[in-house]
Amino acid sequence: MKKMILLGAAGLAVFSAQAQDFKTVEEKVFLAFDTTQDMNTKIEQGNKLTLIAKKWDGEWSAHYYAAYSKAVLSYMEKDAAKRDAYLDEAEKDAEDAVTLLKKNNDETFVLAAMIANARMAVDPMQRWQKYGQIFTTDLESAKDLNPDNPRMYYLQGVSKYFTPKAYGGGKATALPYFEKAAALYDKETGKDITMPHWGKYKTQYFIAQCKQAD
Repeated sequence: MKKMILLGAAGLAVFSAQAQDFKTVEEKVFLAFDTTQDMNTKIEQGNKLTLIAKKWDGEWSAHYYAAYSKAVLSYMEKDAAKRDAYLDEAEKDAEDAVTLLKKNNDETFVLAAMIANARMAVDPMQRWQKYGQIFTTDLESAKDLNPDNPRMYYLQGVSKYFTPKAYGGGKATALPYFEKAAALYDKETGKDITMPHWGKYKTQYFIAQCKQAD
């Protein structure tokens, strides 16, 4: 019920902005989503991104960001069934983005890798073999298309950061990936919301964490 109330409020906010163009609305809502750590606010802004995808159904990036938001929310949710439900929706939105593009690009492969990693995170011991391979394959496909996409290295860094040292992870292993991502983020202008550029500030956060002693 609470989610439905938030969805209704989000709908009023989005659809009352008839005079605003697609990019203006998308950028405003995505920024609000990506810069808050409050779960209720995150859900509210994620609902708005879903509504944007419904209103501008022919825009691939609208579906891309709707999928991204659900993948992020799955990490913040504690209930395993709800996490998977978010990811079911994320996969559908990601598929819609690819359908509109008529092909995968490096960003959709990165998004697919992110969703696979989120699936694995729900139950790592049972899922690492299946979804770990999907994660790796999608990032390799993204790299083939654009080796300078910083989000690839950011996701690899996050994966290494949260992998125990005994299994080849840890701060020291993750740091080079984040540093590679940071250098590539500096080359992005971030001026066009339809050209994804998320992850820059989170990369800086992880660099700082990697440089701190355990």
